[in-house]
Amino acid sequence: MPTNQKIDIPLHDIKPLVEVHEYSLYYFIALSTLVTLLLAGAVYLLYRWYKHRKRINIRAEHLKALHTIDMDDTKQAAYAITRYGATFKDDGQRQREMYANVLERLTPYKYKKQVESFDEETRSYIDLYLGMIDV
Repeated sequence: MPTNQKIDIPLHDIKPLVEVHEYSLYYFIALSTLVTLLLAGAVYLLYRWYKHRKRINIRAEHLKALHTIDMDDTKQAAYAITRYGATFKDDGQRQREMYANVLERLTPYKYKKQVESFDEETRSYIDLYLGMIDV
């Protein structure tokens, strides 16, 4: 074999490098983002539901307290009507005026050691004010 002879054997079974388009990482990132957003939305909705479930309607509680006041204990009833009735005084001009009128009628029953029971006029004003309240 001659040493100067050029060895040029064509190789037919080896192919050149080909670029492979791999998108699985992008699919994984998109899927992870979607799952994270869905979980965050579910946690937010659960939080709002839990918070709303525990919410106390102060107006409803005060209206219930107003309707359960013992009118025979005049002094405590006057203080309770003043305290719980203030919740509804800003509902409108009519309620504001009626609340002021009820407060004026309740003043003689509050700041004394011994008080007598409500007179009929005061009771009718209290009943009228309770009838005006909407929750």
